[in-house]
Amino acid sequence: MPTPSLPRRSPAPRGGPRTARVLRAAACPLALAGAALTAVPCPAVAGPAVPPAPVSWQADLSRTGADDVNVRYGSGALRVRDGSVSPASLGRDRGYASALLEAHHVDRPVDRVTAALDATVPDAANVEVDVRGRTAGGTWTEWRRAESGTPAELPRQVVDVQARLTLWNAKGEPTAAVRALTLTADDMGGAPAAPASVAFSARLYATREGLVGHTTANGHVIREDDHFVALPSRRALSPKGSGQYSVQVCGPARCETAPVWDVGPWNTHDDHWNPPAQREQWKDLPQGLPEAQAAYESGYNGGRDEFGRQVANPAGIDLADGTFYNVGLYDNGWVTVTYLWTGSTGDAAAPTP
Repeated sequence: MPTPSLPRRSPAPRGGPRTARVLRAAACPLALAGAALTAVPCPAVAGPAVPPAPVSWQADLSRTGADDVNVRYGSGALRVRDGSVSPASLGRDRGYASALLEAHHVDRPVDRVTAALDATVPDAANVEVDVRGRTAGGTWTEWRRAESGTPAELPRQVVDVQARLTLWNAKGEPTAAVRALTLTADDMGGAPAAPASVAFSARLYATREGLVGHTTANGHVIREDDHFVALPSRRALSPKGSGQYSVQVCGPARCETAPVWDVGPWNTHDDHWNPPAQREQWKDLPQGLPEAQAAYESGYNGGRDEFGRQVANPAGIDLADGTFYNVGLYDNGWVTVTYLWTGSTGDAAAPTP
């Protein structure tokens, strides 16, 4: 008897492996394990990171205190109190005032601060806002200028933010009236920058400040045999009585550590100790070269300072009388200056005299 024929099997579909790959992708969280299907967790898909919202607050302008210089608060605004007071080392007949506002704690690290000012500023007057920050370790950054529409970028992430208002007016002219200051802080998202392990040093021409009985930019009244220095930028101006920004000055006889209590000589925005990219002005000059020295020695900026005055010496630092004589100077001369806050052990670790 003839053997019955078996039914023919349909050929396997082409592209079996590709079909299996599609099934595995579509079936997640199922995966093939031999002939059995096993449930496995599906990998999480990260969405776009949402940056934290900026933090804003309004500074209290009404609380003037011992750290403030020549300011008065009245009728809802902060003003210059006496139009004849000016920082001693500048020798300028112009009204000057400075208000050191209370530090504000933020709930997360920030490194950028925007300032919004509500003020009336006459043509002969001026107002500047500077901010700085205190790190979680307790050290302060340098001050940075915060202009309208241009945030101040701090060199490190901080958890406390402090603002300083500086007011100027021409003698006999109306003062600016600052009614409100709103600060907004956020994080640029970059890696936190650390200070250099070794503080920066430079060779500077030093002049004797003298001016006993006059007032410095931080409100200190100069005494005979006083010990402090002036640098030509408010970025490193210590609050009155503190050594938060201090330098070591080494002269012919010895070295002395002294706080920065005044602004000058010649310039007020020349932080020559910073690298060119971080420098507030004169960014084409090398680190460690004061603008006044470049103007005097090579005719930089037409041989003039930021105010248009002809520079008569290359001074990059002024020394109070006690510091001047203690380091071994009897006439203006060259010294080595180390900016202690620029190193890893600087800032608030500097001693208070």
